[in-house]
Amino acid sequence: MKVVIEPSWQQRLQAEFEKPYFPQLAEFVRLEYTTHRCYPPGKLIFNAFDKCPFDQTKVVILGQDPYHGEGQANGLSFSVNDGITKPPSLVNIFKEIQEDLGIPVPKSGNLERWAVQGVLLLNATLTVRANQAGSHQNKGWETFTDAAIQHLSDEKENLVFMLWGAYAQKKGAIIDGSKHLVLKAKHPSPMAANYGGWFGTRHFSQANAYLQSKGLEEIEW
Repeated sequence: MKVVIEPSWQQRLQAEFEKPYFPQLAEFVRLEYTTHRCYPPGKLIFNAFDKCPFDQTKVVILGQDPYHGEGQANGLSFSVNDGITKPPSLVNIFKEIQEDLGIPVPKSGNLERWAVQGVLLLNATLTVRANQAGSHQNKGWETFTDAAIQHLSDEKENLVFMLWGAYAQKKGAIIDGSKHLVLKAKHPSPMAANYGGWFGTRHFSQANAYLQSKGLEEIEW
């Protein structure tokens, strides 16, 4: 099956496109986009990979589903398009960055500026039906994104993985913690964050300190 994504990812994930599950997944997604409103726009489904090539990846932030509200999802986990109100989880992420690094909260919630610095903003499921959270789960996307994580863990060294919440931590169980920095915290959603375990985790300064210790350029969060 022919799927076009960024070349360094294409090379590693081509085998997934050729496995039996992927044509079934592709047909499901095609039908959903034909018969329902779905997010992100079709051309942005693989945006996380396109904006952050395998060879340039330094940090991985795992999300679960794309946002399912009008105009929000842009194919990058936790990110929203310019001009869109920041969702509560993203508000809490920016609050933690401000507390951790003293960086003012930006006007835009578009995290493309992180992606182009080497932050892979990867959702476990790459598509969703409008206003129906989780509607495209367990159709094959998780298998595909597990394969991407496995390639990163196996083939690279000195990555930072940020696993926020039980779902991301379970998905990240395949990561080799002896080769990479694995940071875990509660999910930044208000329900989890307000009960402790998110604010004060200082993941962003920890990530930069680790990258610097490995001779890698820090992320401008």
